Amino acid sequence: MARPVKKTPDEWRKEILNAAQELFISKGYEETSVSDIMKMAGGAKGMFYRCFQSKEDVMYSLGNQMFFENNPFDAIKERKDLNGLQKIKSLLVLNQSDEERNHLNRQAIPILKDPHILAAAIKENRRVLTPLWLELLEEGQTDGSIKTEYAKELSELLPLINFWLMPSVFPATEGELHHKYQFVMEVLDHMGLPLFDDEIVSFTEKFINDISEKGGNES
Repeated sequence: MARPVKKTPDEWRKEILNAAQELFISKGYEETSVSDIMKMAGGAKGMFYRCFQSKEDVMYSLGNQMFFENNPFDAIKERKDLNGLQKIKSLLVLNQSDEERNHLNRQAIPILKDPHILAAAIKENRRVLTPLWLELLEEGQTDGSIKTEYAKELSELLPLINFWLMPSVFPATEGELHHKYQFVMEVLDHMGLPLFDDEIVSFTEKFINDISEKGGNES
């Protein structure tokens, strides 16, 4: 009788992430246990801790995996029919249109209260997103659609805005979040990055409503 083929650590990691993604979306992050994940993945609980430190670590890794599997920057990067500013606006709309990833991101809102998770997320966003934003901003400078002297500074600021809007990080009511968003739009416009339009406003309204419901405004 043939022996069952042992999975490599990388294979187990992939199985765990796939199971966690399905459960986080169907049951919710808080309602899913490590035992639930390993039951679906078909492994012992000890294997989970060989691959991940915690359920929070799984959520963080899953967010990264989903981003790189469906990177919105790649989707608009080669668009020859758009200038730099139009690419950024299209990017924001495209990103907000990814319902599965947005659902997972909403599940992750409460864990950002953990300073270690928050610091890791900010570090990863800076490593991955800042260079991608800078490339688009510099393209806009070159084609004249973005008139700013602060491309580098904006590329560092843009990945941080979502964290500032998270009520689990900076407690705020829904009304205060709308006011903060208006502030962000005015600041970016003043810095030469005018993003305010009806489509982006519509998606942002939904984003604020969603994070208000999920994140609360407790201190």
